[in-house]
Amino acid sequence: MDNVRPAGMYTRRTALMIAGASMPLWSQSRGATRPPAKHVGHPVVHFEIGCKDRAKTERFFSELFDWRIQSNAAAGGIDTGSPQGIPGHITSLGHEPEHYTIFYVEVDDIQACLSKAVSLGGKIVVPPVKIPTGTFAWFSDLDGNTIGLLKRG
Repeated sequence: MDNVRPAGMYTRRTALMIAGASMPLWSQSRGATRPPAKHVGHPVVHFEIGCKDRAKTERFFSELFDWRIQSNAAAGGIDTGSPQGIPGHITSLGHEPEHYTIFYVEVDDIQACLSKAVSLGGKIVVPPVKIPTGTFAWFSDLDGNTIGLLKRG
C-alpha cells in the first residue's frame, strides 16, 4: 500500500489542468481568449540550454526541432520558428554548471525579486550581472531548481 497516493495529492497531469477545463495548460494556444488581466504579470521571456560541446548541441537541437540557430562567439541564438515560442540560446560556459536548462522571467527590479525569493526560502545562485540587453540573475527555489531573472534595458 506504499504506492497509494493520499487523497488531495495531485498527479502532475492533474496539477497542469485548468480548473474546470477539459484542456491541459500545455495544449492551449497563446491566442486563447483570457479574462482581462488585473495587473501586468512577469512573463517567461527567454530560455537557455547549457552544454559542454556547443557545436554538437546546436546541431542536435537544430536537427531535432528544426530550430534556426545563429552562432556567434558567446552563444548560439535560437529562433524556434514559431510566433508562439520564446527565443533562447545555447551556451557553453567552460565551467560548472555545464549541463542545465533554465528559463528567464522578466521583472522590473531584479534585486527586489532576489530579496523576495530569499525571504521565501530561495537562494541567490548568480547575483545581478549587466549584459548588453539589460541585467540578469539566477536564484534557486525551495527544491533547488534554478530560475533566471531578466530586466531589459
